[in-house]
Formats: sequence, C-alpha cells, structure tokens
Amino acid sequence: MAKILIVDDDPVARDILAEVVEAMGHSVLLSPDGAHALKTLQCDRRVAMLVTDMAMPEMDGRELIRAAHKVPAHSKLPIAIMSGVVGPKEIADLLREGAETFLPKPVKLAELRECVVSIIGAR
Repeated sequence: MAKILIVDDDPVARDILAEVVEAMGHSVLLSPDGAHALKTLQCDRRVAMLVTDMAMPEMDGRELIRAAHKVPAHSKLPIAIMSGVVGPKEIADLLREGAETFLPKPVKLAELRECVVSIIGAR
C-alpha cells in the first residue's frame, strides 16, 4: 500500500479521486492547494506519489512541482498533473520540469487507476 497525496482546490473532485485511490488499497492525503501540499510533503517522507491539479490558489501546480522536488526526501517523487485548461506546449513544459504524466480533466477514473498502477507498480 502506497501513500498518495491528491491536490485539488475542488473538494468534490478531490474526494472522488481519493475514493478511487483508496479502493485500490492505497492511503490518501488530501490538500486544497499547493502551499498546503508542500507543507504535507515536508512533514511526511512516506508520500509515494503526488497527483495535482494545475490551476489552484496560493501555489499552482507548476510551482508545486518545482518546490516538491526541492524537498530532499521527495526529489524524485513521481508527479501526475491534471488540468482541463493547459495546452500541448504547457504539458510538454510541465513534463520537462518533473511531472511524470498528464491526466486531462475531467479525469476519467480508469485513467487515474492506470496512472497509479503504472507509477506505483514501477516502484
């Protein structure tokens, strides 16, 4: 069982994603924005994967990716990004900056499951 941090400012989306991941047998931490997620990462070295929305208040997904990889325990943390508003160039940039995969929003639950299996199964 892995610990997965899900970050989204939409509480309904956050809860749905959490239900899917928990049904897969993983534990979930939830954050409403990047700043809260970064504090969580700084306090919990056992997070195995980060799933984050891109457009959020306080600290967006791009800033979170950069900051998360500066936390020594999470310098290689696998990150899946979610968005319904970024284009192909922005996605490519985010993948170069350290995200591992992209999930278009609204996220298809089967795609989330495949993403988690792909990343966590490889660890």
